[in-house]
Amino acid sequence: MYALHVAVLMGGNDKEREISLLSGENCALALENRGYHVTRVDVDPINIADTLSKLKPDVAFNILHGPYGEGGVIQGVLESLRIPYTHSGVAASSIAIRKDIFRRILASEGIPIAQGTTVNRFEAAKEHVLQPPYVIKPTNQGSSLGIFLVDSYEYNFQDTLLSDHWNYGDTVLIEQFIPGCDLTCGVIDNEALSVMQISSPTWSIFDYSAKYTPTKQQSRIIPAPLKPFVYQNVQTITERVHSLTGCRGLSRVDFRLNEDELVVLEINTQPGMSDTSMLPEMGRHTGWSLAEMVEWAVKDASCDR
Repeated sequence: MYALHVAVLMGGNDKEREISLLSGENCALALENRGYHVTRVDVDPINIADTLSKLKPDVAFNILHGPYGEGGVIQGVLESLRIPYTHSGVAASSIAIRKDIFRRILASEGIPIAQGTTVNRFEAAKEHVLQPPYVIKPTNQGSSLGIFLVDSYEYNFQDTLLSDHWNYGDTVLIEQFIPGCDLTCGVIDNEALSVMQISSPTWSIFDYSAKYTPTKQQSRIIPAPLKPFVYQNVQTITERVHSLTGCRGLSRVDFRLNEDELVVLEINTQPGMSDTSMLPEMGRHTGWSLAEMVEWAVKDASCDR
């Protein structure tokens, strides 16, 4: 009996490489346990087209993170090779990775976002663009990389923005800080999963370290202890954002909640599948095992997404 050949694309050279490798290994093992022929591909952007041309997989399972993996680039390679692939396509990926464009789409549809503006980091370093507290974010990174909170007029944010070690691009999003807690909700097959609350100090942000360092992880509560109408609103907005952005397959939408007021922060088109990632946990609570989610994504794979 023929076993479908799946190339699991992971690693790469973006800043979230290590998480991608962990996620990719989990997905590869899950598929192997379900009888698929799996090839693990640590993606080198220079030769990935040649690698895939030689492998000739039936499906590419894309678990890359960062601008190359979830910004439309690898999706374009797969389209040109006509290899069916998982998750979102070129257009949705390029929209979702750009926080400034993503925000404009949401605002045009009346979906709540925080007050904010996009500026050059050198301009942002000259003076406060917004009244503190506010958050400074790179416009095209995932996993909260490069994000930091300016909590007062005395905060020295200039050294960070002007540092020679800043390598997140020259355009940043300056966004009003919303006190409260973080919420996140995943999507599979266009339907929202259970809502998760990430409990952290009120005046803090859920950054890369908090997401992926086991000793620093904040408490996760699932299902989130919300009023029923707020819980349902999170799921409704999640599905709407997924659809508006043109996403396919799996995604995850992040929120900030202040009392009963919701604000959408971003959408993640390539959610992590590592042992510390949130999507598998939300899936399990909703009734999906990790293996079921991964296999569903493979069966959903296509070109022209």
